[in-house]
Amino acid sequence: MPAAAPSRGLTERQTERPTEWPNERLAERVLAGDRRALARAITLVESARPDHRIAAEALVADLGRQRREALRIGLTGPPGAGKSSLIERLGLMLTGEGLRVAVLAVDPSSARSGGSILGDKTRMDRLARDPRAFIRPSPSQARLGGVARRSREAMALCEAAGHDAVLIETVGVGQSETTVADLCDLFVLVLSPAGGDELQGVKRGIMELADLILVNKADGELRAAAERTRADYAGALGLLGPRSGDPPGSPAVLCVSALDGAGLGAAWAELQALATYRRERGVWAARRAAQARRWFEAEVREGLLAALDRDPARAEMDRLGRAVERGELLPQAAAGEILSALGAGPLRPPRG
Repeated sequence: MPAAAPSRGLTERQTERPTEWPNERLAERVLAGDRRALARAITLVESARPDHRIAAEALVADLGRQRREALRIGLTGPPGAGKSSLIERLGLMLTGEGLRVAVLAVDPSSARSGGSILGDKTRMDRLARDPRAFIRPSPSQARLGGVARRSREAMALCEAAGHDAVLIETVGVGQSETTVADLCDLFVLVLSPAGGDELQGVKRGIMELADLILVNKADGELRAAAERTRADYAGALGLLGPRSGDPPGSPAVLCVSALDGAGLGAAWAELQALATYRRERGVWAARRAAQARRWFEAEVREGLLAALDRDPARAEMDRLGRAVERGELLPQAAAGEILSALGAGPLRPPRG
């Protein structure tokens, strides 16, 4: 029997080997907007195999020369705020206007398999079937910050494939969920109507980084509660003072509904207006340049950590670790030996 045709909604990982196509052909098909090729390319950049990493770096570099840009929007919020439903409704609205939308959804990882626990194929089934949309769930693999290790490269691939907007959904608000703000042009905090001490449920650092705050579920019996929550957050933001480089009144706090789409048009208009404001004043280019610098520094740190897991560094780490366990070496002294072996120099004790 002939093999079944691949699903039009590309949310699953492809079964083909990511290096089955030569880089030149893969790059050509990604640039042409081939969603199957884009899925393979992301599989390639997410692979940890050394030969795949070499091919992935070359592919991202080749595609980066095209200088294609999309509006990168990061969305985070507490569990239960309705991020996935809101993203699906927003994505359908944008594809209905003729735009191409990519969704990179970072899911919690299984401690046993390392794979995604949830998976947005089941949570965004209507958007997954839209030919102008591309959804890619990626396991966070226990990484802090709410994003996967290769979210930056995946985002660059989606831009190269001609998407107009790339939406990044994070695992959820926590102590370190601000990393996504450093990946995106605009950072959106999604909240749900709540009573009592709802302001205590979100870290101040998240509020300070947010470019737009959306109170979801503003429909039916929750509409009045959503309006109260919106007013509470607007008042709290007023106490933080104006933000440098942004228009007066930013960030805005709006009520939206993923159920009926109410308020999403206004939210999209707000995001577009803020993006235009920043582009005209050079803030957009400066932000992306700073992000590229931090991307480089993050890659260096990740590379150094990866070097510690390879022989002979791994054997030396085990030897020194046993010495620390036996009380023969202080942890700081043992770390200094490792850093010296890597050419980073010994740790210096703090002065005073």
